[in-house]
Amino acid sequence: MSNAFFKVPHAVNEPVLSYKPGSPERAELKATIASLKSYQLELPMHIDGKPVFTNERKAIHPPHELSHTLGYYSRADASHVKAAVDAAMKAKKDWENMPWQERAAIFLKAADLLAGPYRAKMNAATMLGQSKNVFQAEIDCVAELCDFFRYNVQYMTEIYQQQPNSAPLTWNRMEYRALEGFVFALTPFNFTSIAGNLPSSPAIMGNTVVWKAAETQIYSAAVIMEVFEAAGLPPGVINLLFVSGPTAGEVIFNHRDFGGLHFTGSTGIFQQLWQTIGTNLNKYKSYPRIVGETGGKDFVMVHASANPKAVATALSRGAFEYQGQKCSAASRAYIPKSLWKEVKTLLVEDIQSFKIGSPEDFTNFVNAVIDERAFDKITRYIAQAKNDSGVEIIAGGNFDKSTGYFIEPTVMVVQDPHYITMCEELFGPVLTIYVYEDKDYDNTLELLDNTSPYALTGAIFATERKAVMTAFEKLRHAAGNFYINDKPTGAVVGQQPFGGARGSGTNDKAGSVLNLYRWTSPRAIKENFVSPTDYRYPFMAEE
Repeated sequence: MSNAFFKVPHAVNEPVLSYKPGSPERAELKATIASLKSYQLELPMHIDGKPVFTNERKAIHPPHELSHTLGYYSRADASHVKAAVDAAMKAKKDWENMPWQERAAIFLKAADLLAGPYRAKMNAATMLGQSKNVFQAEIDCVAELCDFFRYNVQYMTEIYQQQPNSAPLTWNRMEYRALEGFVFALTPFNFTSIAGNLPSSPAIMGNTVVWKAAETQIYSAAVIMEVFEAAGLPPGVINLLFVSGPTAGEVIFNHRDFGGLHFTGSTGIFQQLWQTIGTNLNKYKSYPRIVGETGGKDFVMVHASANPKAVATALSRGAFEYQGQKCSAASRAYIPKSLWKEVKTLLVEDIQSFKIGSPEDFTNFVNAVIDERAFDKITRYIAQAKNDSGVEIIAGGNFDKSTGYFIEPTVMVVQDPHYITMCEELFGPVLTIYVYEDKDYDNTLELLDNTSPYALTGAIFATERKAVMTAFEKLRHAAGNFYINDKPTGAVVGQQPFGGARGSGTNDKAGSVLNLYRWTSPRAIKENFVSPTDYRYPFMAEE
């Protein structure tokens, strides 16, 4: 065994490629998309390092092209969940005891494979399976996922370097063990990078994982697993399941060795899972770690001193990139009356210039929402708004699902700041605006803070510093990621660690050392070099 103190390569953010016309990456990606569409994949689960096929197959269709079948995936039953747990527990001892630098090497290699030979395939799978334009795919499934792998390795070494002081004649040490048991990673459809990070961040710290991917993200999840295995991840460390939530939960949350939950999804589901875990506490060997990010009702607060063009651009991008299907998407805005006319004109002009359609046409800015359930939910809000008094739709409002799940970017202006779309998370391309009197800036900040149960992201636009300071203080707990004169989306690993509190989750900050701490169980060790041989202390001596 090596006796060196290894230093991992310094993590830097993966460059985002341009995909401009004539670029080699654009040509390669287009060719890869065409190739993936030329045949149908059979996508197995991965349990104990082996592909697992079942008789229950489900088709995968691009959300923007429902007539095309990309392939089929095998669906699990309870026996496969049990097998995945058994595989994780079987792999646990060797994985936890593997030298940390060997674990690090696997995920550093995964990052380089992803940035290199797998870049086009990962982008193509995300574009086709999740209907992301090329830029949204590139910043997510390549750049951010590479960043997660590299920075998490660096954070792991930073944790291991944190050691206690030692008094004379003793040596104090801190060991950072993996959790007892296995970790359950429950991942969402909207970010391929999150789907890769939720199982890999516990694994980097020596844990083994059962990973349930969202059934609308399976196409790119299969590529993530391919990258893991190409990087040398041992069998059983991360086990990928395609299974219903209740089927997985019945096995996992009743298992004695359940050690932790890493979750991104809806607030309602997270609360149900937490309640289930609490009910079952007496069944577990240890108290499970619960880490979750659960969405938001993210805001843009505008002061009268703001730049109207900057505000309009932040709303155009922040509300409608990836069809508003980001946990951080701007979904409510508060705009002063003095700026409203100009902001409205600029915003509507932007939206009218948007091209909508398949991500295979690189000129399209907006694509399809993820599935029919999402389409139906979002469009119900739009249809209701058309009939409600005190609501004006100033852009969009139309939708169609005959060929794909397309919803026009929609902007509505409301007279009631507590109108339903100002309060509830829609998770789609709908922005609701409340216009307030300039003199009511302070009161509107308080209104904003008390309108929604969420606290994920938010932005303040102002050039007057006092206005920024006022918002900064009054909205202290309204957002875990707070932006000044920028849209509330686009957090970068190592730059803006991501997460919020209140109804938005446990704020354990993915993309930071804070998240990695949650997947370790420290053991303090004291070694005494010269042990006492008399129980008596000096104070006990006679005068």
